[in-house]
Amino acid sequence: MKVTRALLSVSDKSGIVDFAKRLHEQGVELVSTGGTAKLLAESGLPVLEVSDLTGFPEMMDGRVKTLHPKVAGGILALRDNDAHVASMQEHQIPAIDLVCVNLYPFEQTAAAGADLPELIEQIDIGGPSLLRAAAKNHKHVFVVTDPDQYEPVLAAIESGDDATELRQELALRTYQQTARYDAVISRVLSKRFGLTDYPEHLVFAYDRKDVLRYGENSHQRAAYYQKAGPRNVIEPSIVASEQLHGKQLSYNNILDADLALESVKEFPERPACVIIKHATPCGIATAETLHQAWTDALACDPYSPFGGVVAMNRKLDLATAEELAKLFLEIVIAPDYDDDALERLQRKKNLRILKVPGLAEEYHRSGTQIRSITGGLLVQDRDLKPYDVSAWKTAGDKEATDEQMQSMLFAARCVKAIRSNAVVFVQGTRTVGIGGGQTARVDSTFIATHKGGDQIQGSVMASDAFFPFRDAVDVAAEHGVTAIVQPGGSIRDDEVIEAANEHGIAMVFSGQRSFRH
Repeated sequence: MKVTRALLSVSDKSGIVDFAKRLHEQGVELVSTGGTAKLLAESGLPVLEVSDLTGFPEMMDGRVKTLHPKVAGGILALRDNDAHVASMQEHQIPAIDLVCVNLYPFEQTAAAGADLPELIEQIDIGGPSLLRAAAKNHKHVFVVTDPDQYEPVLAAIESGDDATELRQELALRTYQQTARYDAVISRVLSKRFGLTDYPEHLVFAYDRKDVLRYGENSHQRAAYYQKAGPRNVIEPSIVASEQLHGKQLSYNNILDADLALESVKEFPERPACVIIKHATPCGIATAETLHQAWTDALACDPYSPFGGVVAMNRKLDLATAEELAKLFLEIVIAPDYDDDALERLQRKKNLRILKVPGLAEEYHRSGTQIRSITGGLLVQDRDLKPYDVSAWKTAGDKEATDEQMQSMLFAARCVKAIRSNAVVFVQGTRTVGIGGGQTARVDSTFIATHKGGDQIQGSVMASDAFFPFRDAVDVAAEHGVTAIVQPGGSIRDDEVIEAANEHGIAMVFSGQRSFRH
């Protein structure tokens, strides 16, 4: 496709001079604005200022410069439409066959903490208009938004290729980028204006982080995305992690790793370890040392961690790494690694090792949780409400001891990571039995006590929601549970309390449900 005139106006000027030189060598007239025009002229290239093209000066501190019929008309005119061509001739509108624009750096300005007036000035108006116009008329116009597009566009122009597919791809990427730009502005300004309630129209922008080999199953395609926008304040997350070793993360790896990390975040005050297998915790513990936390977490269920994911909230030492290396694990997550510990783990060829910066430091947890359904989304606040032990109430005849209360608090924080009808049994600050994902709470209790065996004797129990019947309490009692914390609120609370009294179990109502469907 023949290109006679190009409009170049970029904030990211990397590669623009070489791009313009090669266009000039093909006989393309260069039209530009502001800093881009100055750079091209200083590089010895003939360049026409947009104001010379339009006969109208830039004004209002550059807010108005390209919003003009001679620019818009030159981009939007259909070259194979006689009426459009006649209008161009009548109004002396020159055709613009290539538009190269990247937008004002709003995102970078926001990330730098700029004040609101400065931020507002970085909202590009003319740029998106030019890009959308060129994308709309991609049948006749190349639209270029990124330096990585310069080479394929130049190759097409220099070869005289019609490049229909390339122009279609560029147009699509343009709409994706302008939509992303607006979504980031919406997100940033909603926070700056304090308008953080759920809006009538929900707009997201995400940047692709990786194309995965497949999804949950080998016949499903999948990709991995990261929320777009300024990241000057980052909560530790799998998305922000650094992979130090191992194979590419899989779809299921990412889900398990995210759950492991979110679970270990519940225990910032001490070294903690969480072991996840198939989106289910199979061991959680805190201790005075990371090594002891791992040992205690593993003891909960020594068989299930095979092929599992381990998350820790302190720098990983060699002694702990040696123990981890004895098992086949998919992923190890930590805020950092001692050099010798990392070297030890890297001997395992396929082990994925993730470093999550900031995990061992103070950080703020906030935000929403999004789940897809066919044709839509569900959005809710993340379940970050801390438990307030001072608000817990004794429900039965027996008072819980201070030691039991501390263990029940740990258990309640653990149970948040387990699927519906979840129960967890705890000795001190280590899990000894975990059950969940069942259609009846008594079934989860049976699974947890069956797997916990003798460890359940003398333990405390936490339930993510109320007991609808006394049966789960009876099963727990048979295995030696001494105290139970649950939200309460069932129509059969009296029956459940009576069961606790019969078995001599201290029962506490937290008043806070942590159901995870």
